[in-house]
Order: sequence, then structure tokens, then C-alpha cells
Amino acid sequence: MTSSPDAPLTFSNEVISARANATPIVALESTIITHGMPYPQNLETAKQVEAEIRARGAIPATIAVMKHRIHIGLSDSEIDTLAKTPNAAKLSRADLGTCLATGGIGATTVAATMIAAHLAGIAVFATGGIGGVHRGAETSFDISADLYELAQTPVSVVAAGAKAILDLPKTLEVLETLGVPVIAFGQDNFPAFWSRDAGLAAPLRMDSAHDIAAAHLMRAKLGLKGGQLIANPIPETFEIPQSEINPAIETALTDAANQGIATKSVTPFLLARIFELTEGRSLTANIALVLNNARLGAAIATEIALQKSA
Repeated sequence: MTSSPDAPLTFSNEVISARANATPIVALESTIITHGMPYPQNLETAKQVEAEIRARGAIPATIAVMKHRIHIGLSDSEIDTLAKTPNAAKLSRADLGTCLATGGIGATTVAATMIAAHLAGIAVFATGGIGGVHRGAETSFDISADLYELAQTPVSVVAAGAKAILDLPKTLEVLETLGVPVIAFGQDNFPAFWSRDAGLAAPLRMDSAHDIAAAHLMRAKLGLKGGQLIANPIPETFEIPQSEINPAIETALTDAANQGIATKSVTPFLLARIFELTEGRSLTANIALVLNNARLGAAIATEIALQKSA
């Protein structure tokens, strides 16, 4: 694995060892800790996700910005600090450099995590759901930088589709326009975060980590820019069907509009409001899907390492 010699990267001891021994590594974002879940569930989930990856023979690398450095892999105390930092900056491509320059504490979104993972030579990143085209984007122009990052940064991202609060048809259209492979894992339809089926056909389907890894490596051989989105449906036991979750989403969207919630505050507000409206079911589902994505991410990272060494 290689990294930019000028990038301000600090590797955890565990990641240093993994790099030296060519052990598979899976990148993890940190906004799920600071903005995605309440305390202490955020701390518990972060540790569970890392444990799932280790249990499958890979090494987790949770990414965050602290003291002018991008940390690739966090200690337990650093994760605890993030989990208890309510005002951590939410970093995407636009503000990653600024946070590093000023020495703030920053949690990485999908886009910023992809950038950092690529700098660190990490090919696979597991998260909950990507950002996308927000509802009403035809007037607000609110489209997540995650989509554009997928088009230019060669990291395979494992997610339970895009967040269900978004305009999913438009999100898929933008991904198609940008040339991003959207691969549903083990099914023909695109999942919708808390729900296994968004009612939309997935552009591509693959049924094994081996094939997904092979596609990742083939893109590199072809010199194609960008990564892959692996849409991994939530386990059936934890699914909240769209018929149940959609009324809560609509209510939350209305509340956000009435309160003038905008830009980076929208997603955390909506997730918190949906948590209230579902009496906690959305958080239980969120944790389950993140763990599920971590398991698949570890399998893909392991396959990439095996195929590169073959």
C-alpha cells in the first residue's frame, strides 16, 4: 500500500502492523460517531463495528481529524473522545483542509473518509448509507459531495444504499451520469437504508465478495477513475419496510422545512426526528445495517488482498 508522502497522516499501531504484513484493512467514517447516533450508542456501535471487522481477519481503520493530523485508525480513548465531542466539525472535501490547518477536531463524512482512505492506500470503506440528492434538490440544489467523490476516488464503498431520507431515483440518476458502478449485493433491487427494497432496480448485481473485489481491481487495471458503491441490504430481521418508515420520513422532512433546517444540519436532524417517531426502531436498524456492512467490507478487503497476491 502507498500513501502521499506529504499528507498529514497518523497511523494507529494496529494499522501500521497491518500495512507491514499486508493484512486487509477496512476504513470507517467517524460522523456516524459524532452526528449519526446519540451517546452512548455511538460509542458502543463504533466498538462493535471494529470488533466485527477484526473477527473476520481484517483490521478496522476509523478515520478522524485531530491536532492537525488525519488519524488512520483510532485508539479506544480517541474514539471515546469523539463520541463525547458534540461540536466536532462534519468534514467533507470542501472543509477537510481547513480543519487540518486550524487544528480542530473533525469527523469524516463518506467523501472525506474516501479521500483519507485513498491517501492511506485503503481500498475498502464500510459505512451506513451514502449521501445523495436531497428531496427538493431541483430548487435547493442540495446534492451530497459523496456522489462526486465516488466518481473520482478509487475506493469501494459498502453501504445499505443511500439514506432513505433522500430522493433515491435522482440519486441513482446522478450516480449513473457520473459513471459510478452501483452494485446490489445478492439481490436485483436497490436497498433503501432501513428497508431492503427501494422499489428501484439496481444497475448491477453481484453475489460474492470475490466478484466485487475482482471488479475493483479490474477498474484499476483499466485506469478508470472513481470507486464502486456496493449496496448491501439490511438483514431481514432488522428491516423496517418502506410502508412503515416512509410516514416517519415525511413527518421529519416537514418538521425540518418548518424549522428552517438546512445544509449539513439536515441529515442529523432528520435521523434524530425519525428515531423519535419510530420509538427507537430506526436506531436499532441503523446499528444492524452498519454491522452488516462491516462484515461484507471485511470480506471484500480480504478478497482484494488475496487476488493481488495471486
